[in-house]
Amino acid sequence: MVVDDHPVVRDGVALLLRGEVALTVVGAAESGRAALLRAPTLRPDVVLLDLRLPDMLAPEVVVGLREVSPAARVVVFTAHGDHHGIQAALDAGAHGCLVKDAAVTDLVSALRRVLRGERVIDPRMVPGGEGHRAAVARSGLTRREYEVLRLAAQGRTNPEIAESTGLARNTVKTYLQSALHKLGARNRVEAIGKASEAGLL
Repeated sequence: MVVDDHPVVRDGVALLLRGEVALTVVGAAESGRAALLRAPTLRPDVVLLDLRLPDMLAPEVVVGLREVSPAARVVVFTAHGDHHGIQAALDAGAHGCLVKDAAVTDLVSALRRVLRGERVIDPRMVPGGEGHRAAVARSGLTRREYEVLRLAAQGRTNPEIAESTGLARNTVKTYLQSALHKLGARNRVEAIGKASEAGLL
């Protein structure tokens, strides 16, 4: 279910997911109250929830959805990656947060991961703070390179990173090598050390 006060977003998501066999838009809502009324009937597996709705704050909607549709996994969908409301929504029980400029493949991959039980947060949002985003921007790392590096820093192997991101193993290797090159590191241990020193991790 897509909850957004802009028809173009509601229709756009439905259009983007039209070719995805595993993902079907079962309904939409233009406000928080409408979402809480329709969710029990629609019984969505995932709710894509706009952070800024005209009638309710996203954290309130998250709490309400968890009451009326406890099986649904809620993913906050926002145009504002640095908005403080994101953390509040996550604290209220949201299962993830995505930025609206996500590529279709990234959106599909993220929704599938949420359905598998993972918590998915766009890497541009975590860890929070302008200083961190500035450090990532200075490093020259792309969003995907940063995401792969962050998972490597958590001790995950390339196959594990491939599994959690939905990327091919060779693609993970390519992103990691590109990140190493940009950081001037010879291996992943050195890259993680340099990234940590630069405030990236």
